[in-house]
Amino acid sequence: MSPRLFRLRPPPRPVERDIVSLALDGLGEIAVQRVRDPRAKRLKLSVDERGARLTLPARASLVSGERFLHQHRHWLAAQLAKLRPADDLPALMRGQTAALPLRGQSLPLHWREGRYADLSQDDAGLHFQLPARASDATMRRTLRNFYEAQARADVGHWLPQYLPGLPRAPARLRLKIMSSQWGSLSPDGSMALDLALVLGRASAFEYVLVHELCHLIQPNHSPAFWHEVQTRFPAWQDERDYFHAEGRQLKSTLHRLLSAE
Repeated sequence: MSPRLFRLRPPPRPVERDIVSLALDGLGEIAVQRVRDPRAKRLKLSVDERGARLTLPARASLVSGERFLHQHRHWLAAQLAKLRPADDLPALMRGQTAALPLRGQSLPLHWREGRYADLSQDDAGLHFQLPARASDATMRRTLRNFYEAQARADVGHWLPQYLPGLPRAPARLRLKIMSSQWGSLSPDGSMALDLALVLGRASAFEYVLVHELCHLIQPNHSPAFWHEVQTRFPAWQDERDYFHAEGRQLKSTLHRLLSAE
């Protein structure tokens, strides 16, 4: 038996990353992450709460990338301006941050020293307790845990009323920080929701939950899918408009609160 001949394929080219600077009116010098991705089909400029990103296909020249970046600098400035958090909401600072967003409101925040890290809520607002030697990482982790607990409580409150008529319940729920999406449903029925949802108004959060639940019936965005959404949540278009107006601000605010400066 003759030996089999195998065609050797070259290993895939790695993704290359670096940083370029760009001067923008009103924003000064900004850093743009430049990514050369062999999978990319065209030049692409994107913006999220982490900043600006320029993606180049494997064969695109650096010159063409810089030209593309300058051609779209006005669009880039406008998108970055939308992502800037409100002036009255600084990064999370111990003893200084006076309010935190939750369910579409800005709640007063009270600080105290204690034996363990804890964030709680009552009629007077939010109460952040930290040990004297607690690190900033502990403070941010406590805030994230609080937001996750609040989000799970909301889902637990809404979910039972939408389960009738569904083929099954979600297999599991994950709350995560998502760059562009607000939710997703995997083929095995696992649901992921953006943690930033708990910062916005409750009805918008509920709509995203319903949206993802309807994917258990229709795993697409066909007219049949939107009929399922309309049946369960008639005001879904109002919430979609809310995300168009406020969505980036919500994501940017959460990123700023939970990130190290």
